[in-house]
Amino acid sequence: MDDFYKTIEKPAEGFYREKGSRFLAFGFPVENEDQIKEIIATIRRKYHDARHHCYAYRLGIKKDIYRMNDDGEPSGTAGKPIFGQLLSGNLTNILVIVVRYFGGILLGTGGLVSAYRAATADMLSGAVIITRHEMVRMRITFPYEALNIVMKIIKDEDLVPEKPEFGMICSVNLSVRENSRERLAGRFACIPEVTVNSL
Repeated sequence: MDDFYKTIEKPAEGFYREKGSRFLAFGFPVENEDQIKEIIATIRRKYHDARHHCYAYRLGIKKDIYRMNDDGEPSGTAGKPIFGQLLSGNLTNILVIVVRYFGGILLGTGGLVSAYRAATADMLSGAVIITRHEMVRMRITFPYEALNIVMKIIKDEDLVPEKPEFGMICSVNLSVRENSRERLAGRFACIPEVTVNSL
């Protein structure tokens, strides 16, 4: 399986107006649902005078964690079209919130779907889309005598050692691509008295 995914580099904003109603779209790169809850709460507080705060998000390299919320709009008219734009862009690890200020004229279900889709599309058109790799963390523990061999492998693999500790027993943390984990663990395991643990 591929170990990369597409998301937005940093928060982005979009806007759409229809018959007096204003739709403010906010996109955020996210890593987990706790972070998502915090962002939604912040947006609700900041735009507390808005009629609706609708959202959709998608998480994980498998893109199997997701949710849509219409926040009082007719079922399927807000969260679903927002989510549809995430599907179209094949994006994950992203949260999109669209805040609606009601303009006094009802838009109907078709109008709502179009408006939430358009606001999200406007935000995404101005966002920087990037490709990220799924990373895992490893801890390598080894005797001081193996220091040169371990550091040579780290250099050969173009890895950045984190929190190195040197003594009679040494250790170093590494962030590696998911699809390289087994191969790298095998390289280190060939060195006597080296242990590899996942973090």
